[in-house]
Amino acid sequence: MADNENKNGQTPGNDLPDDVFDSTEATNTDPITNVDLKKTMETSYIDYAMSVIASRALPDVRDGLKPVQRRVLYSMVELNNGPDKAHRKCARIVGDTMGKYHPHGDSSIYGALVYMAQPWNMRYCLVDGHGNFGSVDGDGPAAMRYTEARLTKISMEMVADIGKDTVDFVPNFDETEKEPAVMPSRIPNLLVNGTTGIAVGMATNIPPHNLREVVKAISLMIDNRINEDRETSIEEILPIVKAPDYPTGGIILGTRGAEEAYRTGRGKVRCRAVTDIEPMNGGKNRIVVTELPYLVNKAKLIERIADLVKNKKIDGITALRDESDKEGMRIVIELRHDVNAQVMLNKLYKHTDLQSSFGVIMLALVNNEPKILSLDKMLVYYIKHQEEVVTRRTRYDLGKAEERDHILQGLLIALDNIDEVIKIIRGSQTVQIAKEQLISRFALSEVQAQAIVDMRLRTLTGLERDKLMAEHEELLKKIAELKAILADRKLLLGVIRTEINIIADKYGDDRKTQIGHDEDEFEDEDLIPNVNTVIAMTSLGYIKRMAIDNFKAQNRGGHGIKGISTIDGDYVTDLLMTTTHNNVMFFTNKGRVYRLKTYQIPEASRTSRGVAIVNLLQLGPDEKISAIIPVSSFDVEKNLFMVTKKGTVKKTSIRDFANVRKNGLNAINLEDDDALIEVKTTTENSHIFLVTKNGICIRFKETDVRSMGRGAMGVRGIMLDDDDEIVGMQIDSQGDSLLVVSEKGYGKRTNLSEFKTQYRGGKGLKCYKIVEKTGHLIGVKAVNEDHEIMMITDAGTIIQIRMSEVSVYSRITSGVKLIKLDEGSKVVSIAKVREKVSDGSRELDNVDDIEEESGEDGERTL
Repeated sequence: MADNENKNGQTPGNDLPDDVFDSTEATNTDPITNVDLKKTMETSYIDYAMSVIASRALPDVRDGLKPVQRRVLYSMVELNNGPDKAHRKCARIVGDTMGKYHPHGDSSIYGALVYMAQPWNMRYCLVDGHGNFGSVDGDGPAAMRYTEARLTKISMEMVADIGKDTVDFVPNFDETEKEPAVMPSRIPNLLVNGTTGIAVGMATNIPPHNLREVVKAISLMIDNRINEDRETSIEEILPIVKAPDYPTGGIILGTRGAEEAYRTGRGKVRCRAVTDIEPMNGGKNRIVVTELPYLVNKAKLIERIADLVKNKKIDGITALRDESDKEGMRIVIELRHDVNAQVMLNKLYKHTDLQSSFGVIMLALVNNEPKILSLDKMLVYYIKHQEEVVTRRTRYDLGKAEERDHILQGLLIALDNIDEVIKIIRGSQTVQIAKEQLISRFALSEVQAQAIVDMRLRTLTGLERDKLMAEHEELLKKIAELKAILADRKLLLGVIRTEINIIADKYGDDRKTQIGHDEDEFEDEDLIPNVNTVIAMTSLGYIKRMAIDNFKAQNRGGHGIKGISTIDGDYVTDLLMTTTHNNVMFFTNKGRVYRLKTYQIPEASRTSRGVAIVNLLQLGPDEKISAIIPVSSFDVEKNLFMVTKKGTVKKTSIRDFANVRKNGLNAINLEDDDALIEVKTTTENSHIFLVTKNGICIRFKETDVRSMGRGAMGVRGIMLDDDDEIVGMQIDSQGDSLLVVSEKGYGKRTNLSEFKTQYRGGKGLKCYKIVEKTGHLIGVKAVNEDHEIMMITDAGTIIQIRMSEVSVYSRITSGVKLIKLDEGSKVVSIAKVREKVSDGSRELDNVDDIEEESGEDGERTL
């Protein structure tokens, strides 16, 4: 018999008749659906990614909790597992959480529970663990059947008033239970305890902070809103919340990294262990480590040091041991007698985690969307959450108070008519009949009538009646207070401030992490003298910084001197003076703004080309610089006034531009065919002059334009003809006459008094007579007699002219020739020049955008 045949002579697997297989295939009618694998994978992965982002890995900005943490805490609340109760088995807590709210593995739930109980991870633990919950050495916790837990006192503030309709409840995974969408979170948990999480395509890493500092910052924000009705800037918060406060202590090296994180949402904070060098017998020293940087594993650190010694990368350590106990951490590193302890410590900082960096990513869910947030924005969202919580709690308390007072009013009516009430009740066959007669007789509600028939005989005593009257009066006061809170947002904010300060006094403590000095942390400007300097920029985007040259003033009509070397088709568009320590804001034709320190612009000679601005700023495609504004301080009561090519104007407070990211910010929203052409700083009493290329000028008050946010589009400044566009904007404080210059070198001055003040959005007045020999206007400056003007041609030639040599003409004239131009050459830009008071030498003015003050030496300074 063949190996592949059985005793009946049949081949294994083929012992069924052929028609059976045929019938099986014939009855298989399941439809086959063709799908695009690429689209299916994309859809499935996006769904998975969004689930991880919104429902697993990232915290909510309001309570700082991930869903699993929130569910664990709520399960403990339902188990009545508070700080005044006995510890409960963690297995019970995990089981309840998994069965009711979190249908995932028990290890992830237990991991979240353990994390909230570890004092080296949480600045203020939300869970009180009993048993082995791991260690700073990286030891894992005992199994959940061995450990017990309960809520801490401070965690009760997280869930306070949750039963008073303060937060929304949503169905759980199988819609058999309700769970809170967010905790009331009476403590700012997101900042106080921090969090870490890795989602899909994004991660969050928020360090813990000191409760007192965060509450103090919140109180300041609330005070500013109540007293001055204004928002609080990040500049006011930074002196209060200077840096994170880690539960493990340590020393943060400087505040630059933390400040960057607080401003932008991203940064790197360097932290160092707390060490002490102790002398030993025989002239030896030892390094004693008592605090480690946050999240550093002590056992791995010791192992790392041992490996460095073993591999001869560090020489001079004779003994290494861990003497930590219940009293605290103590790592001892004994050194050879000929070893410099400080040098050895510096080597350990370099090669081990005795010095480490914490990469801050302040990412949280805002309305279920992940957002990178600055410190002030996080606090704003927290305060908004508390406003909603306290509002809902107040409404709940008001409803309960009104319900109780309603019953009391009924009882008092009954006591005032007790004989008749007793007669009605005794004469009624049923309770329902008695209630109906009471309602009919005394105009009571169903609830009041029920309370009367349920009334006990002791209520009839005089003492009990006095108690009811006192309770009624107290309720009336309480109802009035609650209604006042609901009617006045400032009263509501005051309640939040009072309550959160009570929490800070109750649970707050001193900083654990010191803020030290970073030897490497000094500003570049500390090494650079603060001197006047000239910035020049060309039409093709080349920029440079120059020392002030004493250009020789020439008579009107001269040929000028050779200025900046340019390539074919390039020419100088901006010349301004500022100081090396000032900020320089760059506004682009796309309506965005960038910022540099003046010293960050490379210095070059007067005749060199400079460097391309794209090497310094992250400009987008077809984005060009249209205005440059030097700014010495953002904490001033000034506005930035913008004008576009199509005549749109916009006013925004300079404070709104205090925090400009490296990749820029939107300064104004533009239509597709429009471009931002000029920006100036103004005050509320300024008059604005807009001049067009066709020789039209409009003058209006700055107050005609209301202050707008950065995202606004602005309003109409002048009504333009189809072929016209704006060439410049000036302010009345910049001079007493208006200089206009045409592309063919003609120009004139006209007194400002000839331009009557109109309303914004008008047609304007004629300010220049344009003929073939003059060409269109290319620039405008408000000037005085002592001013000088620098005119720049497209060939790179510069000529300097005294304004005292330029005659004053009426509005509708063409003026005189100001510069001799070569064939085909044109004037492309003008810049103002002013004399110094001290020595008579000349310097470029900063196009009038920065307030000038007189220095002690008599020199005009910016």
